[in-house]
Formats: sequence, C-alpha cells, structure tokens
Amino acid sequence: MTYSIRDARDDDLEDIRAIFNDAVLTTTAIWMDDIVDLANRQAWLAARRQQGYPVLVVVDAADSVLGYAAYGDWRPFDGFCNTVENSLYVRADQRGRGLGVLLLGALIERGRNAGKHVMVAAIESSNSASIRLHQRLGFSITGQMPQVGRKFGRWLDLTFMQLTLTPERTAP
Repeated sequence: MTYSIRDARDDDLEDIRAIFNDAVLTTTAIWMDDIVDLANRQAWLAARRQQGYPVLVVVDAADSVLGYAAYGDWRPFDGFCNTVENSLYVRADQRGRGLGVLLLGALIERGRNAGKHVMVAAIESSNSASIRLHQRLGFSITGQMPQVGRKFGRWLDLTFMQLTLTPERTAP
C-alpha cells in the first residue's frame, strides 16, 4: 500500500472530525466526554494555520484520510515559545500499519524546520502503543502524573515525553 503525507485541507475536516470523535468515544487518548462538530474542527484548523503550525494527514492512493497529526503551543506563555505539544490520531481500522511513524516523523521534521527546540507529548499511561511509537522516534519519558484525569469511570494517569529537536541550539 502506498501512503503519503500532506498538509490538511478544508475538505479533510470531516474525516479528521470522525477520527477525533471516534477517539473521544472509544479511547482514553482524548480526555473529553462529548464529540465535536465540524465547526469545532474548522476553528481548530484555522487557529493552527493562524499560528503557523502544521496539521498533517496521511492518505492512501485514493487520497482517503487515514490519520492526522498536529502540534500547537505547549503552554501559552512567552517563555515556552520554542516548545510545542504534538497530537496524533490514526483511524481505528488503520492502526498497526506504521502510519503513526510516518506522521510523527513528518511532524518532527516540521518542528525542526520551524526552529522549535522541544516537542512534548502527553499520553495516557496505559497507551503503550503511543508510548512505544514516541520512544521509537527518540522521545524519552520525562514525567508520570498519577490520577490527574478521569474517563469511563476511572482515574487516568498521564505520561509526559519529550524530544529535543535542536540539541545544538543555544538559548535565544
């Protein structure tokens, strides 16, 4: 199967919304209870574009969206302007095919090219597939926060991971 990575377009938003909502309803990857509408994803994409941040999709030969990845501000304070937080979601029927590696690899490269210094990930601690994916691409675990969230009637733990994108860079 041939896959490619490209920037998300407005006409991808319905597929992105469907992937996002499936994660809301069936996983602990997104700590929300309510699904979002198309207007929510339109506003999200517009905000990413306004900030100059990428939203990438992985597509098959028919240009069907199989997953997406993005990054945004980690914290909204000036001192954190060189650090971004990633998010990555693959359609349920496409998981385990290496699409996450393609997406995260492309997102890391975008971060480096944009001059970002650190990329962080906040992953629900039992999501071993996501933790392994991030480790495979050089992220290391930097923190564990027990019982900081809840979903599906249980407490959730959070694992923080990070990758220094530009280790040679001196502080600005």
